[in-house]
Amino acid sequence: MVTGGAGFLGSHLCERLLTEGHEVLCVDNFFTGSKRNVAHLVKNPNFELLRHDVTFPLYVEVDEIYNLACPASPIHYQFDPVQTTKTSVHGAINMLGLAKRVKAKILQASTSEVYGDPAVHPQQEEYWGNVNPIGPRACYDEGKRCAETLFFDYRRQHNLCIKVARIFNTYGPRMHPNDGRVVSNFIVQALRGDPITISGDGGQTRSFCFVDDLIDGLIRLMGTPDAFCGPVNLGNPVETTIGELAEKIIKITGGESKLLSVPMPVDDPKRRKPDITQARKALNWVPKVNLDEGLAATVEYFRRTQVAMTKGGA
Repeated sequence: MVTGGAGFLGSHLCERLLTEGHEVLCVDNFFTGSKRNVAHLVKNPNFELLRHDVTFPLYVEVDEIYNLACPASPIHYQFDPVQTTKTSVHGAINMLGLAKRVKAKILQASTSEVYGDPAVHPQQEEYWGNVNPIGPRACYDEGKRCAETLFFDYRRQHNLCIKVARIFNTYGPRMHPNDGRVVSNFIVQALRGDPITISGDGGQTRSFCFVDDLIDGLIRLMGTPDAFCGPVNLGNPVETTIGELAEKIIKITGGESKLLSVPMPVDDPKRRKPDITQARKALNWVPKVNLDEGLAATVEYFRRTQVAMTKGGA
């Protein structure tokens, strides 16, 4: 079962699991996910789609649970911050309860945001983070941190087989065009010919992992021995400034957009880079797709779907 299975990451995960011969139950309430993302899977006899909100209990029979349900972009998770926290916390409780009942392995899609605006660089799994618990991003950051707590308490209290992945910035086809994430924002703006809006001076850094690499990491993590729980960082350790990203996208799209500086969002991390030593050792995993290749594929996806092809278009 994949919760959030009609979302950006979830749809790619469902697709990969079907390719590997699994039966897949895709669960989504379609707040940020889309039926279009999984429409090509519906005719597969091994695929089932269920509209459901994980903040409510679910009674099904499954062997493995990938818990990806939660808005992941600031625009979406700040739209209804209370519901965002409920999705992370109540959703974790409900999915853990299901896993306990049916004795299933369960993987939590956590996030690099548990590190907050880090005082340690690069970020290792042992780092406890620097998070503002009452800021506008806290509904997501602290919700995911609480979900990790619940997973490890279920492990200690009920001997549940858990896996926790801390996902760093991921991009690729099927990103929501209006989710406010930097890659999709810049691509849409470049294709429209609009100015590319960069927070601050563009010197802040991110590490961008192509979606195919990330999905491979999740599946490898689920396949590790029961004794290995994580948390484990999954992301591309190549650090890129936001300004450099904008220039790459302008070049790939062939556009002539100018850069426009806007104020930095509250509590926005200044640097982000995963230490993936543990993923290398435990999962034999490293990202394979470089940023130029991944951005080219993502731009092509946005071109094909004709998203924002003309200035002022939809």
